[in-house]
Amino acid sequence: MLKNDYIDEEDNITEKYRTEAAAECLAPWPEELQPIQEGVQQLIQNVFDESKLQEMTEDGNKPKLQENDLNERFYKKEFQTLWKAINHHYIYTVNFDSQELIDKAVKAIDAELYVSKLLYTVTYASQKSSLNADMLQEGSSFNAANNHTSVVNAGRSGQVKYDLIGKIVEGTNLTRRTVGKILQLIKPETFAKYAANPEEFIAKTIKIIKEQKASVIVDHITYNTTDCTFSSDIFTQEKIRTMDKAYKAAKAIQDYIFTDGMAGYIAEDGSERKSVERNFAEDLDKADEVYIYAKLPRGFYIPTPVGDYSPDWAIVFHEGATKHIYFIAETKGSLESLQLRPIEKAKLNCAEQLFSKLSNGLVIYKQVSNYQDLLDKVMQ
Repeated sequence: MLKNDYIDEEDNITEKYRTEAAAECLAPWPEELQPIQEGVQQLIQNVFDESKLQEMTEDGNKPKLQENDLNERFYKKEFQTLWKAINHHYIYTVNFDSQELIDKAVKAIDAELYVSKLLYTVTYASQKSSLNADMLQEGSSFNAANNHTSVVNAGRSGQVKYDLIGKIVEGTNLTRRTVGKILQLIKPETFAKYAANPEEFIAKTIKIIKEQKASVIVDHITYNTTDCTFSSDIFTQEKIRTMDKAYKAAKAIQDYIFTDGMAGYIAEDGSERKSVERNFAEDLDKADEVYIYAKLPRGFYIPTPVGDYSPDWAIVFHEGATKHIYFIAETKGSLESLQLRPIEKAKLNCAEQLFSKLSNGLVIYKQVSNYQDLLDKVMQ
């Protein structure tokens, strides 16, 4: 954190961390620390959002589920057919016109880039004319304080040198030549924002370029399988979870599944609220059409040029009950494309292309908002 200027000398989170976290371009963690990366970042986010801590803490006196092994449904012929169809490591190639990306990035940066100026605030007050020991102890020896905020002079803040092109290359995985052309072609008044706040300029430029990259690569990506496969151990790597977050499944390949979001809680109006995934799991268990399903773990992933993507569900329907038997589903509360971030939308589109091309129509992949939405798609 200190090395990347994410904390200051007093161990406070810096604006650079906030900006790069929002832009999803934080510096990579050392390999030996990656196993604890997610937990540490959740703790940091708790500084801004106290609800994050609630997701990380639990009652240690409650009984824990030590084992959640694969049950007999995993070994059923029908699920094994689905698992063998998707259980590959994948590689991709992307061939697109660099000029197309450059043009889109330049246009987007000129239109969208906003960089806040660095400010400093001076708080000042006059001391009261008469003092006593109690006032000093209470901290009331000064009159009401006033604040004065000013813009940091660019000349004073310009002592720190940045490898502007190198930082953007690192965050976007583009060549120095491509990044250099983008910076050359943006408007002079846009590039001038760099002097006002270099760190924010770099972080937000990376974010915009990655979003434009995401929109370009989807139409130019090709996937192939490798000889490597995922081990079934990925389903059982997390062994200790509290029972109050577990859902006792009837048709899943494990006796318990753990859905994202709230497992179930009582709102202020007295009604029970559940997450999209929890409702979806319950609907799968109640549906006569569903034979077996799995909540796919994060250890199963698809590589994309904008980051790895892990689908949510693998579902086998009873033969004859639906038009499509094998299904990979991504559950989203809303499927409005405008509500999905460009990078997230690109990951979903890459997954759709992968399954449509590599499974020869055996496995269908769709994004759904609930079970009824899923049913509508498998019936088509």
